[in-house]
Amino acid sequence: MMDRLYRRVAAAVFRLLTTGAHEDLIRLGSRYGGWWVPKSVLTRAAVAYCAGAGEDITFDLALLEHGLRVTTFDPTPRSVSYIASLAIADDRFRFAPVGWWNEDTEIDLFAPRDPAHASYSALDLQGTGQSITVPVRRVATLAQELGDATVDIIKMDIEGAETVVIPDLLSSGPLPQVLLVEFDKVRPLRNVVSLIRRIRRAGLVPVRSEGRNVTFVR
Repeated sequence: MMDRLYRRVAAAVFRLLTTGAHEDLIRLGSRYGGWWVPKSVLTRAAVAYCAGAGEDITFDLALLEHGLRVTTFDPTPRSVSYIASLAIADDRFRFAPVGWWNEDTEIDLFAPRDPAHASYSALDLQGTGQSITVPVRRVATLAQELGDATVDIIKMDIEGAETVVIPDLLSSGPLPQVLLVEFDKVRPLRNVVSLIRRIRRAGLVPVRSEGRNVTFVR
């Protein structure tokens, strides 16, 4: 109950911090897996990186329908099986079974409390203590390996690892036009607020929030 209340408080704070105005926003994807993005970035020359597939990539597929080149990242077993089951036959779509981190290594991801859920956490957010070991990469490394000089949209729903990945992304790039973040690790809230302010200082303005999902636009 306390966690749920704290998340509601966090969502309210995110709404207060979302002071930028943007009239060009459109919501893509399902009710669960959708995000708000500017229409202006949905061009056939654009590149999107989407980290954290879970078992809902309706947002990724919507970007694909708009002509973007999309790479989806997720190293967790259920997500790998889910992506394979979709049998996406489009050369503009790539899937990489790796996670995101601030170094190129392997880390332990901890299982969710409910085995029916797909989301693993590097920070053991649900306190299960049960883990698997997966490969992880810096976003800058992945962009170099994949041959992407620029990345226009970066979406991360990475179960708390955003607190580790975002500082590295801001310092080493690639800095996107649109950054979409689900803030899963909201305790202590002051650290999340500080991170959002750091994102703002990098030129990415929070223009829309939906629960703990925040859209930043440069």
